Parts: sequence; C-alpha cells; structure tokens
Amino acid sequence: MIVDSHCHLDYAELYDQLNEVVKRAEFNRVNHLLTICTTPESFKRILLILKKYKNIYGTYGIHPHETHKYKNIDSNIIFNENKKYKKIIAVGETGLDFFYNHSDKEIQKKSFIEHIKAASELNVPIVVHSRNAETDTYEILKSEKKNSNLKILMHCFTGSKDFAKKLLDINCYISVSGIITFKNSTELSKTISSIPIENLLVETDSPYLAPNPYRGKTNEPSFILHTIEKLSQIKKVTKENIMFNTTTNFKKLFNFI
Repeated sequence: MIVDSHCHLDYAELYDQLNEVVKRAEFNRVNHLLTICTTPESFKRILLILKKYKNIYGTYGIHPHETHKYKNIDSNIIFNENKKYKKIIAVGETGLDFFYNHSDKEIQKKSFIEHIKAASELNVPIVVHSRNAETDTYEILKSEKKNSNLKILMHCFTGSKDFAKKLLDINCYISVSGIITFKNSTELSKTISSIPIENLLVETDSPYLAPNPYRGKTNEPSFILHTIEKLSQIKKVTKENIMFNTTTNFKKLFNFI
C-alpha cells in the first residue's frame, strides 16, 4: 500500500476527471490519498470528494498565499471546521512563503500561529508549507511546540541540510515530492539521504510538480511511483521498503488505522 500524503484533488485539473484519477492511483497501489485544503472554497469541494470516496481523507487550512483574503479565520474557526468531520484528519496547508509574498509576511505568520494552536488543541498533525522562510518557519514551530504536543509534517521538502536537521530536532516528519527526480536536485538528494527513513513520507502535490518522466504535465497520485523509485535509490533500499516505511510513518503520524 502507498499513501499520497499531499495532493489537491479539488483543483480542476484533477477534479474534472477524478474517477479516472482515483482508478489509476489504485491500479498503481496508491490506496489512500490525503487531499489538502487551501481556502474555504477548496474545503467545500474536498467535503464532496470525501463523501464519495472511502479511501480519501482531507484537511482544513488556509494556504499562506491566501492569508490576506481570510484574516478572520482564527484558531476557533479552524478547530470547529476540523472537529465537524471525521475524515478531516489534519490542519493545513499553512506556513510561510516569502518567495512570492502573495500575502504580507506578518499576516502569514499570524495565520500560521492560529493554525498551530488549532492543531495542538485537536491533537492532529499540521501540514506545513515553507519556501524562502526557513528561519521564521523553524522559530515559530520551535516556539509553539514548547508547550504543546504539536505533530508536524513539513510537506514538499526542498530545504537545506541545516533546516532538515533542525526539523528533526523538534521531531518533524518530512515529505518528499517529485522534485527529487529532477536533474537539478543533486543537493536535495544529498539532504534527503541524511534524513532517517522513520521520518519520511511521500507525496505528489498534484496537480503540480510532476516527476520525471512526466515533468511539465499535470501531476496525479499514480505518478508517486517515480518518487518512490528515486527515493529508494537515494536511501539505497528497495522500493518495497520505501512503500512500507512511508506508509507506516503516515499511519503513525495521523493516528490512521
């Protein structure tokens, strides 16, 4: 069994052909999918998806790009939306993105902390996005984790070796995507090789970041096999080992039976 720990099935590229996407995933042993929320509108579509497909689960959260539009969404709202639905098993996608700065940095930070508070109260994982914001992301996570049982998943990791080490020091799980299959990912591969397999998950972030040999095309959960193959080469273990460990890690992190 394989788990795609981060995809966006509500996006039109996948949503408009979802039956076929799910069938292709299952054919390739991708038996469970976690579809990630980015906005309240996204969440509405996710709830429809969860109702239709038994093997798909979801999250509730506001992507850092969108935080300027949803300043009113605080920890209470996040808590209540998550608590309402049994198949909503995490908070996110949240975090910091200082590469594009679609939202003001301070607004992003405030929203990030509100998400963390809700995740701590719910005792569910928080799915974190971080781009060009390693220092601030780490400092916020470290500070907020001090007095809580916060469970952290750093999604689509592309950071430095130092950042990876700091995340491991606060017991984060780290998810890798199709980016590790790209030709220019040599440094990233070296960093991933240093991360214990007990801390790794896999994802597609579909419909984005299609792995080689599909780069430039619409990504989908079935393509995760190429990420698993590359990860097995990086870690110098079998693909079956990667499948087993990343699935086990997902189950442990998300308290998933």
